[in-house]
Amino acid sequence: MRAGGRLSRTGGAGQFLWLLLVAGLLAACGGAGPTDLDPLPRSATVLVFGDSVTHGTGAGDGEDFPSRLEAITGWTMINDGEPGDRADTARGRIEDSLAAHDPDLVILELGGNDFLRGREPADVKEDLRALIGYVRDHGAQPLLIGVPEASALGAATGRLSDDAIYRELAREEDVPLIEGVLAEVLNDDALRADRIHPNAEGYARMAEGIADGLKDLGLWLGR
Repeated sequence: MRAGGRLSRTGGAGQFLWLLLVAGLLAACGGAGPTDLDPLPRSATVLVFGDSVTHGTGAGDGEDFPSRLEAITGWTMINDGEPGDRADTARGRIEDSLAAHDPDLVILELGGNDFLRGREPADVKEDLRALIGYVRDHGAQPLLIGVPEASALGAATGRLSDDAIYRELAREEDVPLIEGVLAEVLNDDALRADRIHPNAEGYARMAEGIADGLKDLGLWLGR
C-alpha cells in the first residue's frame, strides 16, 4: 500500500500529522488475514475444533472457552476439543465433525501438542493448511487461534509468544487469525491450571480476547 503526496520541509505540525497517517497506513497493511468479513447472524453455529485447551482441561464443566464464548456472542458453540490431539491426527477426524455439525464458522486451535512432541513447525503448518482446506471444502469459514511456540525459557519467564507459523499461514491462505490470547493467559500464573492449560479464570479471559478479535474482524457485531 502506498500513500501519495509529498512531505513539506516546513510546517512541523502538518508534517507530524502526515507521518502519523503514513504509520497508520503501514500498520493496516501489516495485519495477517482478512479484516472485512461479514458478521455472523445470532443463529450461527460455530465449531471450535482443537485439543485439550478447547476441551477445557484445567477447569470445570461449562468453564471452557467455547462455553464462555457462547454466552458472550449468543452463537451456538460446538466444543470438539480432543485432549492430546495434534494437527496431524486431527486431519483424520475433522471431516466427520464438519458433517455432524454443519458449522458456519470453524475456530481451529491446534499445534500445542505438536510443538511439545518436537514436531517441526513447518510440518505443523502444512497440517493446519490441510485442515483449513477441509473447512473451506465444506463451505464454512475457517479461523485460526495462535498457539505459543515451545519455549522453556518463555514458559519460565512468562514471555511466551505465538509461533510464527500462524501469522505466516494466515497471510498465505488469507485466513483470519486471532493472536496472543492463549500466550497472554499462559504468561500469567494466576490464570493457569498448569504450564499448558488455563484455569477457569484463564478460559474466561481467553473467551473475552477471542470475542474482541471476532469483533475486530467483523465476524461479530458485539453485545
